[in-house]
Amino acid sequence: MINQDTIVALATPSGVGAIAVIRLSGNEAITIAGAHFKSVSGKILEKQPTHTIHLGHIKDGSRTIDEVLVSVFKNPNSYTGEDVVEISCHGSHYIQQEIIQLFLRKGCRMATAGEFTLRAFLNGKMDLSQAEAVADLISSDNEASHQIAMQQMRGGFSSEIAKLREELLNFASLIELELDFAEEDVEFADRLRFKDLIDRISFVLKRLIDSFAVGNVIKQGIPVAIVGEPNVGKSTLLNALLNEDRAIVSDIAGTTRDTIEDEMTIGGIGFRFIDTAGIRDTKDVVEGLGIKKTFEKIEQAQVVIYLFEADTVSKDKKKSQLIVVEIEKIKNKYPQKPLLVVANKIDKLSKDQIQDLNDTLSTVEGPHSQFLSAKYGTGIEELKATLLSFINTGALKHNDTIITNSRHYDALLKALEEIRKVKQGLEMGLSGDLLAIDIRQVLYHLGEITGQVTNDELLGNIFANFCIGK
Repeated sequence: MINQDTIVALATPSGVGAIAVIRLSGNEAITIAGAHFKSVSGKILEKQPTHTIHLGHIKDGSRTIDEVLVSVFKNPNSYTGEDVVEISCHGSHYIQQEIIQLFLRKGCRMATAGEFTLRAFLNGKMDLSQAEAVADLISSDNEASHQIAMQQMRGGFSSEIAKLREELLNFASLIELELDFAEEDVEFADRLRFKDLIDRISFVLKRLIDSFAVGNVIKQGIPVAIVGEPNVGKSTLLNALLNEDRAIVSDIAGTTRDTIEDEMTIGGIGFRFIDTAGIRDTKDVVEGLGIKKTFEKIEQAQVVIYLFEADTVSKDKKKSQLIVVEIEKIKNKYPQKPLLVVANKIDKLSKDQIQDLNDTLSTVEGPHSQFLSAKYGTGIEELKATLLSFINTGALKHNDTIITNSRHYDALLKALEEIRKVKQGLEMGLSGDLLAIDIRQVLYHLGEITGQVTNDELLGNIFANFCIGK
């Protein structure tokens, strides 16, 4: 699959900026760039050592296009493993296109999405999971997703998988060797040690698979649904959390008729807040559709905030009982979701009223309760801290491997299923040739993760999601 042609693309975002970086990679990268680069010191680019930067001008014949800095990286010590040139020019869209078009006329080809990283993989500069981590790193928008992507790009996940695969491969080789001596009825692979290895591999696979539950929500952002009756301050709470007027706020019940979503980072973790339509009986068709969507968003959410108006409830015992019933309904319908019961508008209550309300909420087992005033920002920081406590950040703190990629997750599930077959075969005393079939399948699925087993279609699907220039 490795193309010998030289590719070129803009490596920085398209548009006008202070500078732009144009990247070339391939056998002729330095020669093509050097033919149109005139160094201010008269240096010839092809003769310069690797990892050096040179000031000069890009020229098209006698015409000067721009004053630039040219960085030279010679194979194999470059990102792609090929000769690479990176040209830092001024960020004018016209200048960018003039330089790229010049190189296209002189023998370069436009790079496809992710082709620089694809070449890095094909040239052995990184394995497939590390290559995928490059895309995750580019798209990371909070501390946690950045930390996970960096850990994977440094090869933490790859090395863990590679070590398991190597140990299993050694045993597989011994079992395969036994097949050549079937008539002598000898065993080269110690079955007890092999069973211990299978148990260890199963444990690691389960741990990695379980980490996907945390990793996926960290990568996508933890969805938090804000629900409750109309006009209890859901939109005001969303605005207070985001510290901006994102949602329309009014005294008219039912103002929010559709869901409003926005994101923010709390303690390095991305949260996606969803302000939903108020839940109540209504004959308004549009509002009814909004309420239906509210329940859909609760289904999708990782955390549910049930908001109610503290001053109204504290003055009305019947209302207080109805709130408890509603909390019980949500708790019972979504038992696996963390439920946070929030009393809003406490600025209108006395200390005794707050205590009475707290006593009422304590009759419901399970949900966490919190008191705040969204209008004045009282209790907002405490609410953020509570939300953060719902997320298991232990693996992050200990820098453990966390899976965020659904392709890796699927391969790990298949590997675990096959390793269970191997264990079952060992316990049943199956012959080496039958064990070898299942072992090969485990090795295949582990190899899929790092790219030791791959095909053109898989690589096309992965790198098509990259940006051009990376």
